[in-house]
Order: sequence, then C-alpha cells, then structure tokens
Amino acid sequence: MPASQELPSTLERSEKHAQALWSKAHDSAVEEYGEGERAHRTAFAALKNEYEKVGDHWERKAENGPSDRKAAGGRDTDAPTEEGVDAKASKTHLLDIAKRLDIRGRTRMSKDELVDEIKRANRRKTAASRKKG
Repeated sequence: MPASQELPSTLERSEKHAQALWSKAHDSAVEEYGEGERAHRTAFAALKNEYEKVGDHWERKAENGPSDRKAAGGRDTDAPTEEGVDAKASKTHLLDIAKRLDIRGRTRMSKDELVDEIKRANRRKTAASRKKG
C-alpha cells in the first residue's frame, strides 16, 4: 500500500515536508523489504534524522543527524529508541520542549530525565489527539 494511504496520525498533523520524507522512505523500504513493520521502522529512522516528535506531531530539528543512540548505532544496536525525542540535543533545547509541553519540575531534571518526561508527554498528547479525531 502506498505510504500516502497509511500515513501515521502524528505525521498527518505535521508539515508537508515531513510527510513527504516519511512517504518516500516508506515506499522505498517497501520495495526493498516488502510491506510491514520493517518498512515503517525504516521510514521513521529517515524521519528522525531531520525531525523530532513534539507532542502529537513532528517538527524540524535545528541540525540533521541521529536523534539517539539507537539511530546512531543502526539496526543491530541494543540501544533503546527515544521515540522521536532528540536525545542528542542540548539540555537547553530539551528544557524548551519540556516548557512547551508543560512538564512540571523540568528545571530540576537531568537531561535523561527530560528525555523520559518528554516521551511520556508526547505519548499523552498523541493519545489525546487520536481520541479527538
């Protein structure tokens, strides 16, 4: 199935370039690996190189590159994914995202704690958006 017909809801709420990037990577992965989870993972890996998840949508990162140890290490690494949070960003950037997501206690958190709380906030915002629409 063409990617445009199975676009994830978080991408439906994102800018057109993010949608096109994911779709192109997905369609290419389907040709290479076949339809299924691997094609989706490949498309998200391409997306996370340029975008980060903020709440219920994806926003362009200030600098392109892997967003976490999993992305940097590739498919064979045991590192966990950070679910679209740009864990390699500065603490200042993560504090800004946490502020936008209204995460309490953010100024006392370590960088790793900020990443975890942003992931939780992203999941909540995405779930709420899916219920609405």
